[in-house]
Amino acid sequence: MSTHTTARAAAGGSAAAGGSAAAGKLSSLDRFLPVWIMAAMAAGLALGRLVPGLNEALDAVKVGSVSLPIAVGLLVMMYPVLAKVRYRETGRVLADRRLLITSLVMNWLLAPAFMFALAWIFIPDLPEYRTGLVIVGLARCIAMVMIWNDLACGDREAAAVLVLINSVFQVVAFGTLGWFYLQVLPGWLGLATTAADFSFWAITASVLVFLGIPLLAGFLTRTLGEKARGRDWYEGKFLPKLGPWALYGLLFTITLLFALQGNTITQRPLDVARIALPLLVYFIVVFGAGMMAGKVLKLGYAKSTTLAFTAAGNNFELAIAVAIGTFGVASGQALAGVVGPLIEVPALVALVYAALWARKRLFTP
Repeated sequence: MSTHTTARAAAGGSAAAGGSAAAGKLSSLDRFLPVWIMAAMAAGLALGRLVPGLNEALDAVKVGSVSLPIAVGLLVMMYPVLAKVRYRETGRVLADRRLLITSLVMNWLLAPAFMFALAWIFIPDLPEYRTGLVIVGLARCIAMVMIWNDLACGDREAAAVLVLINSVFQVVAFGTLGWFYLQVLPGWLGLATTAADFSFWAITASVLVFLGIPLLAGFLTRTLGEKARGRDWYEGKFLPKLGPWALYGLLFTITLLFALQGNTITQRPLDVARIALPLLVYFIVVFGAGMMAGKVLKLGYAKSTTLAFTAAGNNFELAIAVAIGTFGVASGQALAGVVGPLIEVPALVALVYAALWARKRLFTP
């Protein structure tokens, strides 16, 4: 079985025989995933501080506003997950109006408003970081959520559909919501406002590159693979070889992201801590709200997990690109964007285990 298929099997075992049995079925890559991620973060920070000129070398060639090596890592990370999606089954997701409406409300009304409130509560005296947090809250997840959802045994087809919907809304609504949360709403509340110009085309390009390319590749791979050799071969032989590359891409991407901002992060630890606290609160509260909403609506474990992860995750690649393009690479807004994955990755890995724990106690097997 593939890395993620093994995770699904392990989760099923945990529901029947306990967490230790589940851990025994996980591959070493999955079982020690938090260790590998922390190691990738540490390696990136070390590279950023110890290798002269690394930032310039990594940033020499870009795809839009994103370094080419990071873009490659993101594509490698996304492609195997999207190649696993059974695209013919997405119709049942679109038919579930409870899931779709709840996801839209959480992603585009509640979550951005909650991040806005947290930014003003925790860092009212640091406008650059506050603005960066608001931008992070507006960048709904279209990438890594597929991996977290897969590891937690969520509904893969539902995740693909919700990610597509988030992508469309991101292109259409990001600039408008940025204007609303940085200028209009603070003005209504008597708070300081922030002027920012968001590039519609930059956002469109980011979505098309980091979601469109791997999505098309994944769809064609499954369609042509099943047509040529059948589903049994595709899912039993091909996917097990392709699956681990998603996590290889994840670890590679994390290493490079932290290498690019290693000096900033290590030289301003107190600032990082102040940015990190509202982010941590955000991930925990929004994820918990998503799981409970799914339970109340009787969506079942798999869809509830997908709802929770798609609401709690953020597209930090887009947030970083927008912050750098609008305010500059050395800005506080850009630092807030970089701290996003620093907190999001370990937090959502922990929430994968929390979801599997909740599966046994809150949902009918």
